[in-house]
Amino acid sequence: MEKVSFVVPIFNEKENIEPLCRAIHAAMEPTEYPFEMILVNDGSSDSSWTEISRLSGDYINLVGVDLSTNYGQSSALSAGIDQARGELIVLMDGDLQNDPADVPMMLDTLKEKDCDVVSGERTHRKDAALSRKVPSRIANFFIRLITGVRLRDYGCALRVFKSDIARNLGLYGELHRFIPVLAVLQGARMEQVPVRHHQRKFGKSKYGMGRTFRVISDLLLIVFFLRYQNRPIHFFGTLGLVIFGSGAVIDLYLLVLKLLGNEIWGKPLLLLGIMLTLGGIQIITIGILSEILMRTYYESQQKKPYRVKRTIIREK
Repeated sequence: MEKVSFVVPIFNEKENIEPLCRAIHAAMEPTEYPFEMILVNDGSSDSSWTEISRLSGDYINLVGVDLSTNYGQSSALSAGIDQARGELIVLMDGDLQNDPADVPMMLDTLKEKDCDVVSGERTHRKDAALSRKVPSRIANFFIRLITGVRLRDYGCALRVFKSDIARNLGLYGELHRFIPVLAVLQGARMEQVPVRHHQRKFGKSKYGMGRTFRVISDLLLIVFFLRYQNRPIHFFGTLGLVIFGSGAVIDLYLLVLKLLGNEIWGKPLLLLGIMLTLGGIQIITIGILSEILMRTYYESQQKKPYRVKRTIIREK
C-alpha cells in the first residue's frame, strides 16, 4: 500500500498542533495506508516548535522541520514536500479548519478517477462573509476566467497529490495560492470534491484584505507562465510591436500637425501618456523577468528558497 505524507506548514499554531495530530491519526488509522505527519515550523514566534518537539515523543510517524526564519507558506510547503517519503502527499493548513477525516475519501477518489490531484471544495465555509468569503469568490472568478483552470474553490488548502506532481510544483514566493494552476502546467489531471470546513478555534487567521493585491500580482505571473513560459518572444514581441505601432501612429499624427503649422512640443497630456505607458510596461516587464531569473537561480543550481535549522525524525 502506498505511503501517505501529510505536509502541514505551522506558523504560530501552538494550540492547534496536538488536536491536529490526533485528528490525522483518527482519520488514517482505520485505513490501510501507512502515513507520516510532516509539520514545518515556519519561524513561529510562539512555542510551536517546542510543542512539535514534545509531540515527537508521542508519535513515531511525526517529522518536525524547523525553518530558521519565517519564509512564508510556499517555502514551508516546499520544505515539507522535500522531506516527504510517501508516494502520495497531502497538503493542508494547520489551523484545523481543514478536516483530516476527508483525506481517506480523497485518496479513494484519486485512485477511482485515476487522476493526479484531488482538490477540496469548501461547500459550507465558516469564515466571515465580508473579509474572507467575498474576496475569495471574486478571486476565484478572475482566476478561472484568466487561467482557464475551472476549479470552484482555489482557496481550499486541503489537496492530495501524487508525489511526482507535488515535487515539481516549483513553489516560490507566494505561489501556493495557485497550486492547482501550477499542477496543470505539468499536465496533471485534477478532480475537485466537497470537503468539510470548520471555524478556527485557536489562534488568529493569517489572511486579510491586504493579500488581495499580492494575489493580483501573482496572477499576472501565473498567466505569463501558462501562456508564454516556453515562448516569451510571443509575449514580448507582440507587446513591442503594439507599442511601436502606437508610437508610429502618434509620430505620424504629430508630423502632420507640424506640417500644418501647429505647435506640438511640450503638451502635458502627451508627455503624461507617454510616461505612464512606458513606465507601466517597464515595471511589469521587470517584475516578470525578475521572477524568471529567481526560478532559474534556484532550479539551475538546485538551491532551496529556505534554510532548515533542525529536523526531528523518529524511526520505528
